[in-house]
Amino acid sequence: MTILIFVLVLWYGGLFFQSFFLHRYAAHQVFTMSKTMERITFILTWIFQGASYLSAYGYGIMHRMHHAYTDTEKDPHSPSHDANLFAMMWKTKTIYQDINKQRIEVDQRFTKDVPQWKGFDQFASSRFSRLLWITGYVLFFALFATAWWQWLLLPLTFLMAPVHGVIINWFGHIYGYVNFKMKNTSKNLFRFDFLMMGEGYHNNHHKHASRANFGVKWYEIDMTYVVIKLLHTMRIITLKNT
Repeated sequence: MTILIFVLVLWYGGLFFQSFFLHRYAAHQVFTMSKTMERITFILTWIFQGASYLSAYGYGIMHRMHHAYTDTEKDPHSPSHDANLFAMMWKTKTIYQDINKQRIEVDQRFTKDVPQWKGFDQFASSRFSRLLWITGYVLFFALFATAWWQWLLLPLTFLMAPVHGVIINWFGHIYGYVNFKMKNTSKNLFRFDFLMMGEGYHNNHHKHASRANFGVKWYEIDMTYVVIKLLHTMRIITLKNT
C-alpha cells in the first residue's frame, strides 16, 4: 500500500506541476506570480518530478512550437509524422535538449517571457540530480515494497514526466472525442479527466490555448484549474482575463 501511495503522489504531484507551472504558466502564461513564488515553484517542480525533471524554459518553448506547427513536419511531437510513440519520444527529447542547451536557433515569438532559472535548471537537469532521485526511489522501494509486482512500478518513477507527455501528445491525438472540429488531430481523452488533471481535454485546449480552464462541457472538470482558482482567491497567483 505504501508503494502505491508513493507512486500516486509522484504521478499526481509531478503532473500538477507540469500542468500548472510548465504548461499553463511557462508556455501560455494564463496567470502571473511573483518572482519569489516562481522560484519556489521551480523547486517544487523539481521535488515532485524528481528524476524526470523538465525545464520550464525548454518545455515552454517546445509547447509553443507544438501549437504553432500542430501535426506538421515542424511539430516537435506528432503521431502524424512519427512512426510510433517511441520515435516520437526520442524526437521530443532531442528537440527539448537542443532548445535547453541553445544548440538551435528559436524564433523570438516562442521565447518571449518564458521563465528561466539557468543555474537551478543546470543542477536539476544534471546527471547527478537524476541519479540522486533514482537512488532515493530504489531505496524507498527496498524499504517498503511488500510484493514482487510492486517493483514493476519502479521504472515509472524514473520516467514519470515523459509518460505524462506521451499520454497527451500521442494518445491525445489518436483516441477520444472532439468538441471542436479543427485542422489538427487533437482529441479529448476523457469526459471526466481523472487521470491527467485536465490535460486530457486536449481538443478543448487546442481550440482555446490561452484559456486557463481546459474543461468546456459541464462534466469536463479540470482539477488543475480548480487549484489555480483557489490559489488566485488566496492571492498567491493572479489569473489573467482570458
